[in-house]
Amino acid sequence: MFLTAAKQRQDPNDESKAAPRVFLITGTSTGFGAELVKVVLSNGDRVVATARNSSKLSFDGTDDSNYLAVDLDVTKKESINAAFDAALKKFGSVDVVVNNAGYGLAGEFESLSDEQIRTQMEINFFGLVDVTRRAMEVMRESGRGGVIQQITSIGGQIGVPAFSIYCASKWAVEGFTEAVSKEVKPEWNIRFTCIEPGGFRTDWAGRSMDFAADKNPAYDHMDAKKSMGERHGTQAGDPYKAAKAWYQLAVMPDPPLRCVVGTDAYKTIKKKLEEYGDNVKRFEELSNGTDVDE
Repeated sequence: MFLTAAKQRQDPNDESKAAPRVFLITGTSTGFGAELVKVVLSNGDRVVATARNSSKLSFDGTDDSNYLAVDLDVTKKESINAAFDAALKKFGSVDVVVNNAGYGLAGEFESLSDEQIRTQMEINFFGLVDVTRRAMEVMRESGRGGVIQQITSIGGQIGVPAFSIYCASKWAVEGFTEAVSKEVKPEWNIRFTCIEPGGFRTDWAGRSMDFAADKNPAYDHMDAKKSMGERHGTQAGDPYKAAKAWYQLAVMPDPPLRCVVGTDAYKTIKKKLEEYGDNVKRFEELSNGTDVDE
């Protein structure tokens, strides 16, 4: 059962828990981001909803006290800084940053263009890095700390055919976040969570996805566009339920560094962990036989 905001805030003397949190969420036009805005508002918290064109955003139950729509292009540092400045001017703090902006790039590696590869990394990884840098600065200097959620994917833990560069971008986020989480001082109270969704019924596999423009004829055994078209709309996951899970992770006193979301993601990661453990044990002697002889 998902915990409500009220249940999370049990100590009436703890003002940091009693006060509404301020969420800054990237990529709120559709999908997970849009659903998370709804969940945050329903729990009495405040939202800075961002998109490349925020004038198109519209959510029920918003007013001047709980909502701010701001343009944010994660590939432009000046846009990132302006969005945080607007959030601080409006609400005075940013307590939770959700790095949700991104998209899927599908196609065999040898079919992808250099431009497609670099754009995927620029948005999914470098854009997230720049938002994280600003978020950490704001949270550290406020003295309040906060939570930074990185929306990766089960593809950030599992290599998926036809998604080599997408997986690379998400694996990069995972490694980056794990390392940075070990650099911050405990007293800064900045916590990180990599959220790893499986398949959900968003536009990710539909109109939001980019495909290889020039298919390499050697890969006649694969058709990413057809596969994604067949999968789109049939995934098991409900985006609104995913958003509720993300919210619960955001308000936990001690959120995990990683959490898979979705029954398919859970099943897949369990299988990988078992195979990984078996493989480590299988090559135990080889792995431990490389020290300098004394």
